[in-house]
Amino acid sequence: MASLQDQLLKAGLVDKNKAQQAEKEKQKKANMVRKSGAKADNRSKAAAREQQRKKAEHDRALNQKRQQESQRKEIAAQIKQLIDANKLDRKQAEISYSYVFKNRVKNIYVTEEQKTHLTQGHLAIVTLVHASNRQFEIVAMQVAKKIAERDASSVVQLNDKADDADPGDDPYADYQIPDDLIW
Repeated sequence: MASLQDQLLKAGLVDKNKAQQAEKEKQKKANMVRKSGAKADNRSKAAAREQQRKKAEHDRALNQKRQQESQRKEIAAQIKQLIDANKLDRKQAEISYSYVFKNRVKNIYVTEEQKTHLTQGHLAIVTLVHASNRQFEIVAMQVAKKIAERDASSVVQLNDKADDADPGDDPYADYQIPDDLIW
């Protein structure tokens, strides 16, 4: 079966040059469609890659946030374990000991021996948070330092010993401090 172009040539309605020119234009249009389709395809591939990159970046940020939250919970559990294992018994405590927590003066009941050790820096006051309930406990200085390594905000009061203070330079060394002085 002959094509329409061949039939028109036989009939003499179209000459050979016009037929070739029509064929060239037809091929040019086909090439343009192919090229523009490739460009559109490239654009869609680039958009897909960009979307995939954004998703990977979002997933990375979300994963990092989860890891930080997990690490924070792990540290809180370690602090709770340290405090629970090393807190001192205050059942016989009758003396109120004042300390500052978040710009407020708070009181904790201690024994006479615990009070002495607190002022000398052998003991420390730490805080433990259960849900929304904040609890204050007394622990040894070494334990308080381990807690401070994990979270410094959990240590409420730690009186460091003033080793660098020279007692020979104290102008009030000759004066006695009364035993009944309680603030």
